[in-house]
Amino acid sequence: MIEHTNHVSCNSCTIRTFPLFRHLNNEELQNISLNKITEIHKRGSIIYQEGNRMKGFCCVQKGIIKIYKTGFDGKEQIIRFAQSGDIIGYRSVMSNEPACTTTKVLEDSILCHIPTEILLGLVKTNGNFAVELMKLTCKELGEANSYITDIAQKTVRERLAEILLHLDNEFEADINGILKISLTREELSNIVGTATESIIRLLSEFKNEELIELKGRKIKILDKPGLKYIANI
Repeated sequence: MIEHTNHVSCNSCTIRTFPLFRHLNNEELQNISLNKITEIHKRGSIIYQEGNRMKGFCCVQKGIIKIYKTGFDGKEQIIRFAQSGDIIGYRSVMSNEPACTTTKVLEDSILCHIPTEILLGLVKTNGNFAVELMKLTCKELGEANSYITDIAQKTVRERLAEILLHLDNEFEADINGILKISLTREELSNIVGTATESIIRLLSEFKNEELIELKGRKIKILDKPGLKYIANI
């Protein structure tokens, strides 16, 4: 479900302080504000799918977005998550190619849809913005390379421990120590790259070893050094 909403001016948006946007001047921010469309996307909704032609990119103002690819057997492979301050869809815009991933809302989100010509214009006229965008692309490529290495060299147990630490680093925990991102066992298996049954068994092992605490989808990390040891970090 999508709802249009009165958008926040880019000049007053807290995301303006993030690396990619902090180099924009008032004129550039005003141009984005006048041309963007701000929407509320409810949990479970699809923003765009693999193969879609992109008319622009999205800035995540609030919420959590799951980014994944679908295999020939229909199984998802989760690539990463986007949250406040992140942008999605920009690589397909820059390469003028169809979307190579699908994006699904995990937590009710507010997204600003920004037209293609604005992104291309900023890259051409604002060197600092272009450099930050390049850094972002390199960071995501580095994460992809690390994931490929882990898949090839680490056991499922090691990969799960590493993913739990990564989620803790990306989303932190609430005042009770529980991870702020809530994932199903199937979604965890789609990140790690294994069967759901294996994730269920390993989570139970981690719980028995007092590395984590489980309550439904909620996960609380009890022993970070222990998980780091298992993950060979």
